[in-house]
Amino acid sequence: MSQTEDRLRALGLTLPVPTAPVANYVPFVRTGNHVHISGQLSNDANGGIKGTLGVDVTLEQGVEAARLCAINLLAQMKAAADGDLDNVVRVIKLNAFVQAGPEFYNIPQVINGCSDLMVAALGDAGKHARSAVGMYKIPLGFAVEIDALIEVSDRR
Repeated sequence: MSQTEDRLRALGLTLPVPTAPVANYVPFVRTGNHVHISGQLSNDANGGIKGTLGVDVTLEQGVEAARLCAINLLAQMKAAADGDLDNVVRVIKLNAFVQAGPEFYNIPQVINGCSDLMVAALGDAGKHARSAVGMYKIPLGFAVEIDALIEVSDRR
């Protein structure tokens, strides 16, 4: 078991099977040591968190939605890193999108739900640059979508 998975277990988290794409794209693309992970939605086995922040989704629910995205990103990272999260050298950047109502401006606070989990799971390797943007609509009505650029160690 990897150190990262030990940290996840200590947090009470088990990674899901990575979700399959819902359209014409792949879950991630690896080029050299960089992996671009497609946007992961705020979904889980219970249906996830859908809706619009500031309308029918609270800030606290939004933070949890971003955390769900982080869990789904970690599942894709594990697949991209040859099945071992300890092969993740660095989360380089997160691009985060929040389905936000017209008067909702706490977008960075929402995305902290993802950022905080990346650091808790990966330590210093989880510290990243990011963009956090409010959107009119997110696919399938989900509240949050986040994609990532990561660096992984050389394949053995």
